[in-house]
Amino acid sequence: MRKLFAFLTAFLLCLPGATASMAAEGGSLRITEMAVTTKVSHNNPIDAVRRINHRSVPALYCFTRIVNPSGEEAPIRHVWYRNGEVVGEQELQIKGQKWRTWSKRPIDRDSIGTWRVEALDSGGKLLKSVEFRIN
Repeated sequence: MRKLFAFLTAFLLCLPGATASMAAEGGSLRITEMAVTTKVSHNNPIDAVRRINHRSVPALYCFTRIVNPSGEEAPIRHVWYRNGEVVGEQELQIKGQKWRTWSKRPIDRDSIGTWRVEALDSGGKLLKSVEFRIN
């Protein structure tokens, strides 16, 4: 039975488009950590911002740690919202089974408000979100 399953799996992986659909169904991306931070050092966030003054730093980063069971390259998107409106998007590539990535957003006086960053998979499914406030 195991040999039959291995054979069928190998056969299906040879079909065009089978890899992407199987990865999406069986091994979907999972975010294990997501934080808005003032700096990424040695591929890790140095803090987790919940509230910050716009004069504190010139930019904020949304750090995301992801588990990708298939190990195949897959895109995610960070969508940045201020006061409920989209103000920026960035596509990021996941290139392994365990991956860390981040997007960056400059901040200034015009950035004051309630913020949210959403991480979406290639199909637009919400993987995780984080909220914070800029004063």
